[in-house]
Amino acid sequence: MIYNIFEVLQKKLNPMIKSSLKKSKKHNQKELFPLTGYKNKRVHASFTLEDTSHDGGLLLLNEVAKKTGLLHQLADCITDTRHQSYVTHSFDALIQQRVMQIAAGYEDANDCNSLKEDGILKYCTQNQSSLGTQPTMCRLENHPGAKTLYQMGKVIIDNFISSYAEAPKIIILDCDDTSAITYGQQELALFNNYYGDYCYMPLHIYEGLSGKLITSILKPGRRSKSVNVFSILRRIILYLQHHWPNTIIVLRGDGHFCSKDFMDWKQGQKNVEFITGLTGNKSLNELARVTIDSATKEYQLNQKPVKRYHCFEYKADTWQYAQRVIVKVEVNEMGNNIRYIVSSIKNIRAKELYEKGYCARGAAELRIKDHKTYLHSDRMSCNSFLANQFRLFMHSAAYILIHALQNEVLRGTEYCKATMKTIQLKIIKVAARVKVMKSKINIELPVSFATRHIFEKCFLIFNAIRT
Repeated sequence: MIYNIFEVLQKKLNPMIKSSLKKSKKHNQKELFPLTGYKNKRVHASFTLEDTSHDGGLLLLNEVAKKTGLLHQLADCITDTRHQSYVTHSFDALIQQRVMQIAAGYEDANDCNSLKEDGILKYCTQNQSSLGTQPTMCRLENHPGAKTLYQMGKVIIDNFISSYAEAPKIIILDCDDTSAITYGQQELALFNNYYGDYCYMPLHIYEGLSGKLITSILKPGRRSKSVNVFSILRRIILYLQHHWPNTIIVLRGDGHFCSKDFMDWKQGQKNVEFITGLTGNKSLNELARVTIDSATKEYQLNQKPVKRYHCFEYKADTWQYAQRVIVKVEVNEMGNNIRYIVSSIKNIRAKELYEKGYCARGAAELRIKDHKTYLHSDRMSCNSFLANQFRLFMHSAAYILIHALQNEVLRGTEYCKATMKTIQLKIIKVAARVKVMKSKINIELPVSFATRHIFEKCFLIFNAIRT
């Protein structure tokens, strides 16, 4: 019944609303909207509060951005070929605006239109006039060429390297790709039978122990081929080894990252290891036959789930060297589950290497969820492939800043291990009012809100860093 009431009211109010909006735009009057009364008092709402924002938590993210210098470095990669007499917004300010909006949950360039007067965003971009709108942001996305994007990708990796005070003893490259469904005629958007749609398949590479993003690379909508995987990973590993020659680098990924070329290349490399999934076949099943049969017999005898591990040397016809293969055999009421992994690591027992080494790559799925689902990095709305790669870098920059805020500034709080959605809702979504005066800027936050103690701690940390 309530829905019928709303339908009738909507028909009656639509002409009134349109007339009211036209009148408000024309005369810039303060429109009052009546609400339910309170103790015999009339209640009205109006859109008249200026110089305010409901993303006050971006103040914390802005301090992290200034400390790392990431956004300024990304902007420096872009050559400004515009006629400067017509330029209102610098590339640096536009990138600051775009990344901060993404971090706050505004993934679309269309959101720029409604946020152009946001007080906190103006402060973050060091801009007192109106911010860039959707057409300006669209031109920014389509401006960088392939060379510029390569330089921006290098900046992101350099940021990862500089995030360590000293060279780590070991890092793990967690590699995985995911789908970004496309809607339109985007370049290199291919039909993927697994997802049943046209998509891109961006490659995400994280550091497995810390969760830091190393890079994200946009790819056409198909699974990674071993040759392509080898080409990308070799370049990244050699670049990391140039800065950290004594660091052990371990590649970890599912069966799609089991590359014959990488395994052969690894033999001549120092401090490079790998642990990846391996697709089963008849030869592998035959080598694991004893383990499979004994696990099956034990289950039939006791009717209790059985899990066993075994390792052996295996060399496929196309492999240049034999590799260590570990098989996991599970037998229960649902049947047999046989999984294989291949690794160059020899000094760890099969069970520990599989459960604590390989299975830990599941954490990368959660990081991709933060990147893709909560920061909406799968929004590939541009027609150009290069423009969509630029978009992916902007979302990656937002991930890096939020991750740094969590692990460096919010360390020891309940938000250190929270999802990025929680960070957005509990930390970033805080009301703030910006007062611009002649000699200073005052930013007022609410007297009482749930995360005030977190803000106070963060402000003290940033102040200590600056002094």
